[in-house]
Amino acid sequence: MACVAALFASPALLPFPSTAASSTASASCSCRLRLRPAVVARAPRQQPRGRRALRRFDEVDGVSKKRRGIGGGAGGAAGSQASSPRRDRGLAVDFKESQVAEFDDLEEDKFLNAVVKVYCTHIAPDYGLPWQKQRQHSSSGSAFMIGDGKLLTNAHCVEHDTQVKVKRRGDDKKYIAKVLARGIECDLALLSVENEEFWRGTEALSFGRLPCLQDSVTVVGYPLGGDTISVTKGVVSRIEVTPYAHGTSDLLGIQIDAAINPGNSGGPAFNEQGECIGVAFQVYRSDEAENIGYVIPTTVVSHFLNDFQKNGKYTGFPCLGVLLQKLENPALRESLKVPSSEGVLVRRVEPTAPASSVLRKGDVIVSFDGVAVGCEATVPFRSTERIAFRYLTSQKYAGDIAQLGIIRDGNSMKVQTILQPRKHLVPFHVEGGQPSYLIVAGLVFTPLTEPFIEEECEDTLGLKLLAKARYSLATFEGEQIVIVSQVLAHEVNIGYEHMGNQQLIKLNGTAVKNIHHLAHLVDTCKDKFLTFEFEDDFLVVLNREEATAASSDILKEHAIPSIRSSDLSEPYVETETEVQKTSEDFGESPVTNFEMGIDCLLWA
Repeated sequence: MACVAALFASPALLPFPSTAASSTASASCSCRLRLRPAVVARAPRQQPRGRRALRRFDEVDGVSKKRRGIGGGAGGAAGSQASSPRRDRGLAVDFKESQVAEFDDLEEDKFLNAVVKVYCTHIAPDYGLPWQKQRQHSSSGSAFMIGDGKLLTNAHCVEHDTQVKVKRRGDDKKYIAKVLARGIECDLALLSVENEEFWRGTEALSFGRLPCLQDSVTVVGYPLGGDTISVTKGVVSRIEVTPYAHGTSDLLGIQIDAAINPGNSGGPAFNEQGECIGVAFQVYRSDEAENIGYVIPTTVVSHFLNDFQKNGKYTGFPCLGVLLQKLENPALRESLKVPSSEGVLVRRVEPTAPASSVLRKGDVIVSFDGVAVGCEATVPFRSTERIAFRYLTSQKYAGDIAQLGIIRDGNSMKVQTILQPRKHLVPFHVEGGQPSYLIVAGLVFTPLTEPFIEEECEDTLGLKLLAKARYSLATFEGEQIVIVSQVLAHEVNIGYEHMGNQQLIKLNGTAVKNIHHLAHLVDTCKDKFLTFEFEDDFLVVLNREEATAASSDILKEHAIPSIRSSDLSEPYVETETEVQKTSEDFGESPVTNFEMGIDCLLWA
């Protein structure tokens, strides 16, 4: 995106993998969440002019506070006129007749009746105190009927949901909905309503083709500013691979100039034929740009729906798992023995990616499933357009096989690899909704996640731990960065009370792979002491029997229901052998699926 790229001129700000010097083939409704490049960041705060912030916007309870001033002026006049005919200086105007005519016109557009309002109650986890949750809050968004008793909306509209209700247009009754699937990467969610009364007399929307530039588009939903359905119109401005704010991924997106406001999330966008061409989900805000909204196209929607139908659940968008560099420079191509202006250079292969067995540093990828890859990491798109290489991998499903044409040491060859979703060392979202934790003698251990970083604020983590979160790659499946988030004071842990946000390396000389492995090591330990080795050789030694005896007092003192999260009660299963680490502690690019920064994208 030209407007995005202009705001991210510094390569240091570009997330992994960057399109300033490289490209990649690897691949929310709280109002507080903000993202920076390669991080789900902390709560929004006052920022200087020109600095960009990523926030999610949703219609929340108490919306009347945001609507002050709407009651007066033209809005108030329209409300009084709608109630009854009136006379003004002898001139009779029958507003009732005009209203009926307008209502009949709207009823002809039956596609409007397929759009519903979503009411969601959320309870997000408390990552600092992982045994409890945050305060409950509510929000609203939009959804639409797609047939077979299903509704489609945005994943961020029903994130951390405890109750989801939907209401049809022109109805005053709300119906309970169930979340069937969430696609975090593509920001889509599938809902169902079991009450047959809700579906009586309804028609599902039909999906249309991918639109062309300058095609008219109509966005329908329930944004802030009123309680009834809203319709805004515009045109298609751009179609390209776009950063998805909620999903931390790069997928195909449609840019439009129609107004998308808080509450529009999950609502459909229509073409002139009344076909749904996508789902409204985010907008771009900055001092330098206006009227930039984004729609999830039907190609991404169909991938999500087909994935759910095929597997019974959402498995995700696969990635190639490589860091790439463009080959625009002729001398660079000549040194790599690339005969023509084509291909991208493999700079790094993720150890957990299946491609690590067939690709290596220095390879040049010149084709993907027979499609030629340009030296700017683009591939042909439709008749006269080009699009980012990432688009080809996003069309695949988890477990699919891709054939790559590569040049290695001047020799052309074909290799095949399986495509799988990316394994993040520091996940952007916590599966299951509740973070894992383990308490040992008051030491609270938990995996490092982006929501934890957001909640704790980056300043409290230290540069070294933050650098690992941003730049390190998982060396084996299931690897986690385990930290002690805090120490609950007790006489058994005297001298360690001020510890916090430090990475655990070993327990009694055994390297800790993840939080589940740590629980297993503690449970099976027979030694007199528990010796914890942290980053920078910091030691914590506890008497094992005293630590076990102190647990009940610590739990009672701090009103903690259990010494560990429920997932750690399951038997530990040994993971695969660890991949040999490279000599480099960190990579040179932030770890994310983004090809460019997204600081000014906002959820709708």
